[in-house]
Amino acid sequence: MTNVCRRGYIQFIGFWAVASLAVLAMPGCRGQELDAVPPQSQGTVSPPVEPRSDPVSRSVVKIYSTVRYPSPYKPWTKEPPTEISGTGVVIEGKRILTCAHVVLYAGRIEVQGNEAADRISAKVQAIAPGIDLALLKLDDESFFDSHPALLQEQELPDIRDAVMAYGYPTGGSSLSITKGIVSRIEFAAYNYPVTGLRIQIDAAINPGNSGGPAVVGSKMVGLAFSYLNGSQNIGYIIPCEEIDLFLRNIVDGQYDGKPALFGECQALGNPTLRSFLKLDKSVEGVILHKPESADPNYPVKEWDVITRIGKTPIDNLGTVKLSDNLRVFFKYLVQKTARNGKVPLTIVRSGKELNVEVPVPSNRDLVIPSLDGLYPSYFIYGPVVFSAATTEFVGGLMAGNLGGNLMGILGVSGNPLVKRLGDTASFPGERLVVVSAPFFPHKLSQGYSNPACQVVKSINGIPVKSLGHLVQILRDSKDEFIVFEFESRNGQTLVFRRTDVLSATEDILTDNDLRTQGSPDMLAIWNAK
Repeated sequence: MTNVCRRGYIQFIGFWAVASLAVLAMPGCRGQELDAVPPQSQGTVSPPVEPRSDPVSRSVVKIYSTVRYPSPYKPWTKEPPTEISGTGVVIEGKRILTCAHVVLYAGRIEVQGNEAADRISAKVQAIAPGIDLALLKLDDESFFDSHPALLQEQELPDIRDAVMAYGYPTGGSSLSITKGIVSRIEFAAYNYPVTGLRIQIDAAINPGNSGGPAVVGSKMVGLAFSYLNGSQNIGYIIPCEEIDLFLRNIVDGQYDGKPALFGECQALGNPTLRSFLKLDKSVEGVILHKPESADPNYPVKEWDVITRIGKTPIDNLGTVKLSDNLRVFFKYLVQKTARNGKVPLTIVRSGKELNVEVPVPSNRDLVIPSLDGLYPSYFIYGPVVFSAATTEFVGGLMAGNLGGNLMGILGVSGNPLVKRLGDTASFPGERLVVVSAPFFPHKLSQGYSNPACQVVKSINGIPVKSLGHLVQILRDSKDEFIVFEFESRNGQTLVFRRTDVLSATEDILTDNDLRTQGSPDMLAIWNAK
């Protein structure tokens, strides 16, 4: 499986919440997204089936997006405009459902009905990059008079159910319909830290299919969103259960995320491990290897054995039974059993059974978060550009966007971009600050080596907590010299005369055709008294 790289923009792929940090550092856990590729791209494309007599086809639309992705290594600019296309489906409420990556960072969105000539302008009503879903509203709602909503199936399909995948994949302009079966249903990674149900199908889906419905009978069972790169006919759809959670979440006009139970778990299959924990043979469950919080008041602790979630028993592999032929990882039931931000668990601790309620937040406070559809914040100080570290930035390093095995070099040097990837913040608001690009040309940098990808440790001995904090320190400093120290073994220390930097910054901006010294949020801090 591979990440998606579009002219420098990296969609960082998620991983299991129970994965080790070593697994976290591996790019790609869910396959290739299905956005459009240029006409010359190659791939297996099934011949389109003639859809004229198919009522489902009236609910399927083609989506055209003009996008400008962020440039993590040049945060003061954006990538050039790119034209992509995908698929959408009409749902109740005169809305169109599609995948988030089809319209993420889109400045212009147009929708075209099947066999129609006109394109209608649309805008994003709600978007959830983590679960890869988006909802569009059309400027002209008369479109829905002849394009009815497609009914959604409320139950999960069965393994081996016949499924039809609708969409506009590369290789042609007409609606394509491919046939296959439901191969697998599992609880898996989307975009970290989001996990959810996904359905694997063997109907051929290709770039451009993203956002197209997968239909069993006459009802939609899910939305195509990715495929396993390099494999034949292994595609994935977002089931209607996840879609329904998304739609219910945005009723108030804002998407708040999915509740999730974080912390690392371990299977309870080793007999010596059971003896160590003094567990009776009748006890089945999964070991909590690393709780989300070390707070003494946190309701679960290391070595607790989780035996039930709600009233559902958990086996020694950490799975729960949904039907006679379907078992999934127990954390799937969080979204079904959570109430008021907590989920009930039954645990065994020191031989005693306890009932506890554990917080299940919708968002995780990561020290290296995702951009989630925003553009990166940055601040330029003399010849140095600082930015907040993001998973998109790290994902690009993994993909080799800056050349060579840079992640390996950073790992050996102890760089926090490797060490702290996936960590939660040690205190509210903690974020890593990285030098996102080489020096801008100027005599102030004479004698220093390229500091790109270095994480700032302190300024004049003051530990840096976030990019905003860095700007505040620089703004308020009255010292003659500004000393930057970095979190890296065998690294350098940068020392500049403060007055020299202040006088040189404007010339550096002008020489490099830079419009502003920082992003609006950072300039607000810099210009504050």
